[in-house]
Amino acid sequence: MEPGAGNAQHRSSLPGAERTSPGRPSAAAQEARLAPASGGGSQGSHGEEEPPMEGAEEERLALAFQRGFLAGRRLPDLPWEDLEQKLKRSSASSSLLAILQKLEPATAEPLDELYEALGNVLRAEESTHCYKNYLLPAGDAITLCESVAIISQGTTGLVTWDAGLYLAEWALENMAVFSNRSVLELGSGIGLTGLAVCKACRPRAYTFSDHHQLVLQQLSENICLNGFVLEPKAHSRDTAEGQRGAAEHAGLQGPDVSVAELDWNSITTEQLAEFRADVVLAADVVYDPQLIQALTGVLQKLSSCDNDSDSPEVYIAFTIRNPDTYRCFQRELDKVGIGWQVLPGPQKNLFPYDPQANITLLKLHL
Repeated sequence: MEPGAGNAQHRSSLPGAERTSPGRPSAAAQEARLAPASGGGSQGSHGEEEPPMEGAEEERLALAFQRGFLAGRRLPDLPWEDLEQKLKRSSASSSLLAILQKLEPATAEPLDELYEALGNVLRAEESTHCYKNYLLPAGDAITLCESVAIISQGTTGLVTWDAGLYLAEWALENMAVFSNRSVLELGSGIGLTGLAVCKACRPRAYTFSDHHQLVLQQLSENICLNGFVLEPKAHSRDTAEGQRGAAEHAGLQGPDVSVAELDWNSITTEQLAEFRADVVLAADVVYDPQLIQALTGVLQKLSSCDNDSDSPEVYIAFTIRNPDTYRCFQRELDKVGIGWQVLPGPQKNLFPYDPQANITLLKLHL
C-alpha cells in the first residue's frame, strides 16, 4: 500500500533547527550562506530557466513565509510542509534562498534559523524512513514508521499496501466481527490493519505475525508507538505489567496485543491452536504463486485445530495484479476443501490508496 497525500502526512524536521545567538551563525548557517544558488533564484541545477508555473509557486511560497514572519507567527507555524514538498520535487536550493531574500530586508538580524535549515537541507542524506498518520473516523490516528522504498532490506513488508488499507476500512464498517474476540493476523507487515482493529473494533486479544526479522522489529515499534503494550516475550513480565499499569492509568486500556514470529512452512497445527483465534485476517498475501501453497497449508491446519469453539472466520484481502495468481489460489483452496465467497468491499473510502486498484475481499469457510 503506497499511501500518498490525504490523511497520510510526513513529519518535517525543518522547524527543529537549533537556535544560535544573534549575529553568530553556526557552521551550518555559514555554509548555507556561502553555498551557490544553483544558477540563481530562478534557474535550475543546470542553469536552465524554471518553467513559469514553478517560478510562480516559488514566489507564492516565499510570500507566505514573508507574511507569516511579519505577522509575528512562531517559526514552527510557517508553511514548512509546503517547502518540504517543493524541495522534494527539485534538487535546487533556490526556494529557500528566495525566502531568505524576502525576509532579510524586513529584519535587522539575520534569520539564523532559516540559514540553519538551508544548511541542513544541503548537507542531509536522504532518509530511508518516514512517519505517516492515518486518521480514523472517531478522530483517533494511527502513526506508522514506514520505509520510503517499496522493497527495502530484502522485503516488501516495510510499507503499507493498498489491500491492508482496504481491509482496515472494511473492518471499521464491520466492528461486530471483531468485538470481544481473539484475532490472529497473518503477514501483518508494519501493522496498519491490526492497529485499526485494535483502536476501533474492541477485540479481546490481537496477535500480529510475520516472519522477516526487520519487519517484526518495525512492527513492534509501531505497535508501541500507538500506545499499546506488547505481551511479555522479549522483555520481562514485571516490566510488561508495569507498562500495562501505566497505560491503564493513562486511559489507554485495550486488547491484549502480541507479536509472533510465524513461519508458514514450519508452523504446526498444535502451535496454531495455541492462538485460539476466533478471527483470522490477512492482507496482500496472495501475490506470489510460490507462497500460495504455504498459505493454504496454514489455513488447512487452522481448520484442524482442536479447540472448543468452531473453526475461525477467515478474511483475506488482496490486490489482483495477475489473474493467474488469483486462480491458482482458488484452485489450492478447492483442493483442500476450503470454501470461499467474495464479500462486498467498504462503503466509504477513508484512507489514501489507488481507487483503480483491483482489490478483492474473500471470506473463507474452513
